[in-house]
Amino acid sequence: MSTPTSVQTDKTERRKLFIKSYGCQMNVYDATRMADVLAPEGYEETTDMAEADLVVLNTCHIRERAAEKVFSELGKVRVLKEERASRGLDMKIAVAGCVAQAEGAEILRRQKAVDLVVGPQSYHRLPDMLRNVQNGVKIETDFPTEDKFDHLVAPARAKVASRGISAFLTIQEGCDKFCTFCVVPYTRGAETSRPIAKILDEARHLVDAGVREITLLGQNVNAFHGLDEKGDVVSLPGLTARLAQIPGLLRLRYMTSHPNDMAQDLIDAHVQQPALMPFLHLPVQSGSDRILRAMNRKHTAKEYCDLIDRFRAIRPDIALSSDFIVGFPGETEEDFQATLDLVQKINFSSSYFFKYSMRPGTPGAEMDDQVPEEVKSERLHRLQVLVDGQRHAYNDASVGKVMPILFEKKGRDPGQIAGKSPYLQAVQVDGPESLIGCVADVLITEALTNSLKGTLVGEVR
Repeated sequence: MSTPTSVQTDKTERRKLFIKSYGCQMNVYDATRMADVLAPEGYEETTDMAEADLVVLNTCHIRERAAEKVFSELGKVRVLKEERASRGLDMKIAVAGCVAQAEGAEILRRQKAVDLVVGPQSYHRLPDMLRNVQNGVKIETDFPTEDKFDHLVAPARAKVASRGISAFLTIQEGCDKFCTFCVVPYTRGAETSRPIAKILDEARHLVDAGVREITLLGQNVNAFHGLDEKGDVVSLPGLTARLAQIPGLLRLRYMTSHPNDMAQDLIDAHVQQPALMPFLHLPVQSGSDRILRAMNRKHTAKEYCDLIDRFRAIRPDIALSSDFIVGFPGETEEDFQATLDLVQKINFSSSYFFKYSMRPGTPGAEMDDQVPEEVKSERLHRLQVLVDGQRHAYNDASVGKVMPILFEKKGRDPGQIAGKSPYLQAVQVDGPESLIGCVADVLITEALTNSLKGTLVGEVR
């Protein structure tokens, strides 16, 4: 991608921007790109909503009552807008993201304080929408024919540096799987992959500004199939191999993957490419084949376990994480026990788990035999106890090992620095801030509740 400057001219009015982002890592990435596209318009980010000239709520539609949470937040923002108006100050309110895509017209109907609504594929149009809002252009949720990435400006080097040494980079969007619980195909559209050259340009820009670890993002990131300069299709392992050649880029990760798109060449890449970290987030959602069929996942529990076995056969130290939905319509105690059995069999380093929530417009919302809320809560608790036990055991087993740690920031206490292990564990050591952005060997000495402590033992590299 091109890297136009984001430095404002003297004639550009300086304004404050506040962005609150909900949900997934892709929304975090989108929030940074919204800030980048608004920077040439004179908007500077602030952490104080009350002083903002523009408030953007970047929403997520995955979880239960997502829209109601947005309306609750909008009520608070409306009060701030009215207070600023009483002092002769303007505040524009924008709702972006997947709730905006799914329920844009309803947002404008229910909350009159909202000035504009923009979907996740259209936020590159925010500057034009802000200029035209007085003319009635208040909503943009069509899937545009042009690629939004062609219209996004590159952030200033100083802005990238201020965000830290680890960065997200979206390479793939949308989903063609149509799981019956999920709204993503309706809010993000069909699977599309960015061209290789544009991804490499963005990655180089990040690394030039001090980024040392990049996490590649996509709704089904391992389905990536971008075109190179010759028009040939490049898969995810081909992309990571090219990214790893960028001088200064030390580590690569990717998420989120689908089991059906986990090809052998990607498994092999975790051995062949040192920059690719030994960590895999691979959602399974349930251990019951009957529920997996109802979810339209198109894989069985055994196929998932066999895939993990293939991974561990060539990369025994791979750390595994997954997603689970508890209480999908029709889930029996036997079905739930199958999920617990799968968790016991795989032994994850960490996982995420959620109670099923009906998403309007999805097939799951129309299914009979919805599971009572109290049953979902009880099952969620049992799963949480099991997964938390595995996470603590995994971290306890790290004590006594020496790991290469990439240091990212200051630690919680004076004299501490904090970083991540190759297995995505948070690690704290006593050390100088000069190590931030570097990798050094650390002897793990203690496992805390949510992190590890260690001692520097090796040279910096």
